[in-house]
Amino acid sequence: MTELRNSEADASRFRLRAFIIGLVVLFAFGLVVSRLVYLQVVRHDDLAAQAESNRTAVVPIVPNRGLILDRNGVVLATNYSAYTLEITPSRAGVLDETIDELAKIVDIQTRDRRRFKRLMEESRNFESLPIRTRLTDQEVARFTAQRYRFPGVDIKARLFRNYPMGEVGAHAVGYIGRINQPEKARIQDSEDEANYRGTEYIGKLGVEQSFESSLHGTTGVEQMETSAGGRAVRKLSSHAATPGDSVMLSIDIKLQKLIEELYGSRRGALVAIDPRNGEILALVSKPTFDPNLFVEGIDVENWAALNESIDKPLLNRALRGTYPPGSTYKPFMALAALQLGKRSPSLVVNDPGSYTFGGHTFRSHEGGLGGVDMHRAIQFSSNTYFYSLAVEMGVDAIHDFMKPLGFGQSTGIDLNGEVRGTLPSTEWKRNTYKRADMKRWFPGETVSLGIGQGYNNFTMLQLALAEATLANGGTRYRPHLAKAIKNSVTGVVTEIVQPPGENLGYSPKNVEIVRNALVGVNKGGTGTRVFAGAPYTSAGKTGTAQAVSLGQNVKYNAKALEEHQRDHSLFAAYAPAETPSIALAVIVENSGFGAAHAAPIARRVFDYWLQGDYPSEEDIAAVQKGLASAPIGKPRRAADVPLPLP
Repeated sequence: MTELRNSEADASRFRLRAFIIGLVVLFAFGLVVSRLVYLQVVRHDDLAAQAESNRTAVVPIVPNRGLILDRNGVVLATNYSAYTLEITPSRAGVLDETIDELAKIVDIQTRDRRRFKRLMEESRNFESLPIRTRLTDQEVARFTAQRYRFPGVDIKARLFRNYPMGEVGAHAVGYIGRINQPEKARIQDSEDEANYRGTEYIGKLGVEQSFESSLHGTTGVEQMETSAGGRAVRKLSSHAATPGDSVMLSIDIKLQKLIEELYGSRRGALVAIDPRNGEILALVSKPTFDPNLFVEGIDVENWAALNESIDKPLLNRALRGTYPPGSTYKPFMALAALQLGKRSPSLVVNDPGSYTFGGHTFRSHEGGLGGVDMHRAIQFSSNTYFYSLAVEMGVDAIHDFMKPLGFGQSTGIDLNGEVRGTLPSTEWKRNTYKRADMKRWFPGETVSLGIGQGYNNFTMLQLALAEATLANGGTRYRPHLAKAIKNSVTGVVTEIVQPPGENLGYSPKNVEIVRNALVGVNKGGTGTRVFAGAPYTSAGKTGTAQAVSLGQNVKYNAKALEEHQRDHSLFAAYAPAETPSIALAVIVENSGFGAAHAAPIARRVFDYWLQGDYPSEEDIAAVQKGLASAPIGKPRRAADVPLPLP
């Protein structure tokens, strides 16, 4: 029997289904439209930026680093361009195999491999690291022909720092090196983060470090259109980098070289200051080092030689080496006595050759000097006179007078890393020692302070600053190396403004008494032989400081001691005595009496600065061995002596 269909019901069901399907289609279309609106309208700017980013790449342009110049315009730090072969470890596959294959194309030495591994330890895996620097044109051509074989390896043109004077002035100029992780973290937390994108090197020491912000420059950017493979197709826009500014120093590099040559193989430090304004004329630390070794990353052998040497060539002795000042401290003790009313200059003290206090005998001149007033005590360096003066003054009075002179204080020099040294006081001892019985200051400890021994430990920078302050009558200027900044774009030279000098308020009469005695040292005292025949009048004080303590009844015998245990030779001086334009402090470590080793160096410095004289080769060789007092041979004109470059 055939079932008759209800056509009306079928039509109703069809209309319902069509309606539902229509709603679904309409909903789906709505979703598509809403998504299009979201992408094309709401997120238009964001997605357009992403699309542009995929099409383009922003590449930082590292600026040329500024130059460093001496006071006469001699270039102490400059730049050169060279090709480097670099590896990105994360993209290079098996590194050892890659390097072995590269070595068949480009000369890669064992030291290059060791340096590369050390750089890997200091850097992140995705950073491009140099395996070879300063490639020849032939090496560049050979690698370029086979570049396809080495993913993650590329040749880059980079700027390298160069120090034309090599070791000369290295502690003052400093050096640059690769930015390490702590430095990266510090940069990322600072406002300079954007300016260091693409930069891999930063100042590590000396002027390079202290004036990093001026020398670095401003990073530029290039917007490049890239292919799907990430290769640059064309330049879209560019904002050039601004080169770093040049820093002009007060140092005379020829004088610096002369002093370093006069030291020879001996250790020590010398700081020369213009007492009229605080400009550093020479800042010497011996032995020194070649800063060029650090530019590309120092190799293991050279690092071990520098870091493990008993002579500590990396130590800046001028800023960080502390020494007892020895007898060079006596003029300041005399000035303190006059200013504080402890002694009149005419008071005569008997010097029998020793001084006894609290049952202990302190050594002085063998045989004694007899009766000495203040002038003779300075001129002939009487220990007894200043032993007794120290006891009369007391440690705290000595401390309070010496502190404004800069002893045991930060001088404020425009270099990082200076140490304060030790200017003792009762408070200092209480805070320094932990044991209760060591916190107390014993009266006998004051005795040696009068001759610059005991707990006294200062830098040559501090001693030179004090000498300069005495030379100019009592005005203390902040010592500084940088004189001016030269703008790399405009060429305008801007002087670096220094704070005004601080007048310490000394009586001119008291200052003159001490200054006359210092002239007497070089005219008829311990410096007489060294300054014989000088065409100018100078003032100075020799000093000998113990490197190790000896018992009171033990006679000093240099030959019986190891070389590093022998006394230091010191000299502090200024010239010309009437209107000083240079003051200095010099130490020659473990070499003995000040008049034999330190003072002869000072004489040649004064001859150079005041007379334009450069010692003869014969004289330099004699000074290096401690065998010369006054200059020997015919001096050369300093202007005629070239600066030999390494």
